[in-house]
Amino acid sequence: QLQASGGGLVQPGGSLRLSCTASGTRFDLAILGWFRQAPGKQRELVARITGGFITGYLDSVKGRFTISRDNDKNTVYLQMNNLKPEDAADYYCNLRMGPTHYWGQGTEVTVSS
Repeated sequence: QLQASGGGLVQPGGSLRLSCTASGTRFDLAILGWFRQAPGKQRELVARITGGFITGYLDSVKGRFTISRDNDKNTVYLQMNNLKPEDAADYYCNLRMGPTHYWGQGTEVTVSS
């Protein structure tokens, strides 16, 4: 089970930190990711972090978003800085162990002045 939190309303240029805590599954070896889906658009991978702490990002968020993980807390974070209106979406955390994916519920991010 994955529980996401941290979404909200922020002005352009603002920051938010999303958190997602896992329970009931092995965490430290999992690949963790944040996806987002805006209305009328496909879900896209925003950021990913492996068990070895290797990270990858969607080009449009590079330099603004940072994914991190705390294995002691079974939690993955997405620090989002300099948010833009086009970042507005429902954000979903994902945990992948081999062929199995687990999804958290979405947390809404709204970027508007």
